[in-house]
Amino acid sequence: MVKAPASTFGPVDPTRVHVPPLLTGRIKDLLAGRKIAMTGVTGFIGEQLLWKVLAECPDTTTAVLVRRKGSITAEERVASLLKKKIFTDIVKDAGGVEALMDARVQVIEGDLPRVPDLPRDIDVLVHCAGDVSFDPPIDQAFMTNVVGTKALLTKLRESCSDEDGNLVRVPHYVHVSTAYTAGRRRGAIAEAAHVHNIDYEAETAAALAMAEHIEARSRSAEQLTVLRKQAEALHRQAGYLTTSEDTERRRQEWVKQELVSAGTERARSLGWTDVYTFAKAMGERVVADMTHDMQASIFRPAIVESSLKYPHPGWIEGFKMADPIILAYGRGQLPEFPASPDAVIDIIPCDFIVNGIIAVCATQPTVGEPEYYHGSSGARNPLTFRGIYEHVRSYFSKHPYTSGQGSTPLATWKFPGAEPIEKMMWVADKGLKVGNKLLSYAPRGKKTRAIATSFDKTAKTLSFLGKYLTLYGEYLQSELHFVDDSTLALHNSLHEDDKENFGFDSASFDWYHYMEEVHIPAITDPVRRLEAARKRRKARAATFKELKPAEPGTVLAAFDLDGTVMATNVVETYLWARLPELSPVRRLGEVASLAMQLPLYLGAERRDRGVFLRSIYRRYAGADLAALEAYVDEKLAPLILDRMSPDAIRRIREHRDAGHTTILMTGAVRPLTRPFEGLFDTIVAAELATDDSGRCTGFLSGPPMVGESRSAWLNHYAKLHDVDLAASYGYADSHVDLPMLSTVGNPVAVSPDIGLMRAAKSKGWSIVEWPEMSPLPRWKMS
Repeated sequence: MVKAPASTFGPVDPTRVHVPPLLTGRIKDLLAGRKIAMTGVTGFIGEQLLWKVLAECPDTTTAVLVRRKGSITAEERVASLLKKKIFTDIVKDAGGVEALMDARVQVIEGDLPRVPDLPRDIDVLVHCAGDVSFDPPIDQAFMTNVVGTKALLTKLRESCSDEDGNLVRVPHYVHVSTAYTAGRRRGAIAEAAHVHNIDYEAETAAALAMAEHIEARSRSAEQLTVLRKQAEALHRQAGYLTTSEDTERRRQEWVKQELVSAGTERARSLGWTDVYTFAKAMGERVVADMTHDMQASIFRPAIVESSLKYPHPGWIEGFKMADPIILAYGRGQLPEFPASPDAVIDIIPCDFIVNGIIAVCATQPTVGEPEYYHGSSGARNPLTFRGIYEHVRSYFSKHPYTSGQGSTPLATWKFPGAEPIEKMMWVADKGLKVGNKLLSYAPRGKKTRAIATSFDKTAKTLSFLGKYLTLYGEYLQSELHFVDDSTLALHNSLHEDDKENFGFDSASFDWYHYMEEVHIPAITDPVRRLEAARKRRKARAATFKELKPAEPGTVLAAFDLDGTVMATNVVETYLWARLPELSPVRRLGEVASLAMQLPLYLGAERRDRGVFLRSIYRRYAGADLAALEAYVDEKLAPLILDRMSPDAIRRIREHRDAGHTTILMTGAVRPLTRPFEGLFDTIVAAELATDDSGRCTGFLSGPPMVGESRSAWLNHYAKLHDVDLAASYGYADSHVDLPMLSTVGNPVAVSPDIGLMRAAKSKGWSIVEWPEMSPLPRWKMS
C-alpha cells in the first residue's frame, strides 16, 4: 500500500505550526502510579478504554463513574462488565473480579448531570460518556453534553481544590467529543477551537425551556383531538381503553419528535448539521471556559467502527452508523442510496481511537490552553462512499447473505443523488397509503396477509431511507476534511516499544483488509448465526410454547371462536340458526333483508363491534329460544364441530391435558356454543333475552363479550380463582381482540387480520395458521 504524506498539506513553515505535547517515554511508564477516572465505561469506546488501561498499564489505577440501573447498583454493573470475555485474562491474573475491583477499579455511583463528589487523587479524567444519538430531543442533548459536562468539571475542580476553592494540584481533563462539531463548514477543519460566538448558556436555557413548552402544547385540546382521532381510526373496535393508551403513546411520541425537530432546526439555523453536533460543540466551549487553570485535551473521533486489532479484530458493541447500511444492502433492502459517491465517509477503527485517547492521557498539555486532536482517516487514508459500496458489494458477492427466504440479488447503486431518491420515496409512500386503504377492505386470508407483509417491508425500507436522508443527509454529501497533524505527531512520538500495541496512524491500514476481512464479517456473522438459530426453531416466537403441566386451576387458556377455533362469523352463524325455522318464502325475505342491510352492518363493525353485534342480534326477535337450542343440539352440533380447525382442537386438548382451564370467549349467542360444552371448561357467550313465552326479544341480557370486555372478564376471573395470567395463554384472530391477548403472558395470533398481524409482529407474539379442514360446503349448513 502506498502511504499518504506525513502532513496533510505537504511541507510547511515549521515556525508557524503548532506543536502538540509529545510523548517522552513508554505509555505504561508515563501513566504508572497515576489514577485515571473515566465516564462512559459501559459504552462502546469507554469499555475498550478501561480494558486497554487495565491490560497495558499495570501500575495505573482507575475510577469509573457509573449510574445505577433500576435495582442494579453501579458496583454490580461494573462487576458484570468485567465478566465480559475481553477482560477474562485480566480478571484471572488479578485473582477474580472482586480482587481486580479492589486493587484497580474504584466505582463511583452517579450520573450526569447529578455528579457525586469525585476522589481527591484523580490525575486524569477522561469524559467519554454522552448521548451518541444523532437526533436526541433538544433538552436531552443539552442536559447530557452541556449541563453534564459543566457538572463534571465542577466536581473535578472541587476534588483538586482546598477549602477556599484554590487548585492545590492541576488535573488533566480529556474530553471525548466528535469531529463533526465542525458543523456545516466545508474544506479543511483544523485541530483547534471552532470559531463562533454562540452563547452556550443562553442556548442551554432555551433548550431546557423548550421541553416544558412542547409538553404543554401536547396537552392542548387541539393537539389531543388530533391524536385521539388517529388512535380511534386504528383501535376503535378494540375499545376506549386501548384507544386512550394509544393516544397517550402518540402524545409522548409527538413530544419527542417535536423536541427532535426543534433541536435539528435550531442547530441548522446556527450552522450545525444536527442537535448532536451542536450540543457537542457547546460542550467543547464549556471545556474551554472552565479549564483556564487546568490541563485540557479535546479528542474528536470521526465515525468509530469495529477494532482493527484489539482486543481482537472486529471487536464491536452494537451497531454503529455505517452498519445498518451494510446489513440492509446485503439483505437486498437498499436498491439505491442518496450519498455522493466521491464524498468521504470518515471511518476509524475503535482501537485507534482508544490508543489515541490513552496517548493523550500520557501527555502534559500547557495549563489553560486546550489541545485538540482529530481521530479520523479522511485526511490521509480516505474512503469514499463509492469505495465502501464496492467493498460491501465485493464481500456479499463472495459471502451471500442468506435468510429464511434465500439469497437476495445485490443491487447496483448508481448514486443518482438525493433528489431523485426523494421523489421515488414520495411516490412509493403515496402508493403504500392507497394500497393499505384498499387492503383494509380486502377479505381476510393468507394472500391478504402476504400483501400486507410486502407493504410493511416496503414501508420499512422507505423508513430506513427516510431516516438516513433526514438524519445523515448532510454527512452523505460531506466535504469536510479533518486535518490530523497533531494526532499524527503524537503517534510519531510513541516509544518504539509502543508502536504495535498503542499505534493509531490512520494511514497504516488497508481498507480492503479492514472492510472485507475484519469489519463486515464482525457485524454480519452474529446476525447470520442468530437468523440460523431462528430458522432451526422454525421461527416460532416464544409465546407459542410447548405446554407443561401446571397445578390445576392456576393457568388458563382463552380461545376466541369465530376465525380462531372455527372459520366462520356472526352473520353466517345467524343464518345457520335462524333460517331453518322459517318458511321458504320467509327464508328468501330474510336473506334479501340481510343482504340489503349488510353494508350498514359492515360499517357499524368497522366503528364499534359491540354495536354491530347488537344489530345482528335484533334479527333474532321472535325466535323460540328452546326450539333454537334443540335445533342446534339435533342438527347443527355435528356440522359446527366439523367446522372446527383440527389445529385448534389439538391445542385445546393439549391445554386440558396440561391441567389448564380452557375458556371459550365469543360474541356468538349462547345456543350456538352448546356443541363446545364438552371441550371447554367455561364458555362466555352472548345471552339472548326472552319474554314470558320464551321467545327472543332481539336484545341481550348483558353487553356482548367483545374488545375490552374480554380483558375485564379475564382479569376478574383470575382474581376470583387465583389464576396466574402471566403464565396463561390467549388465542384470537382479530384486531378487536388485542385487549384480550394483551392480558395474558402468552398471546397467540391465529390466522390474524392485518391489524392484529401487525400488532403481533411489533410485540413479538407468535403468529400461527390454523386452517379449517371441513369437507362440508358452508351453504349446506343452512
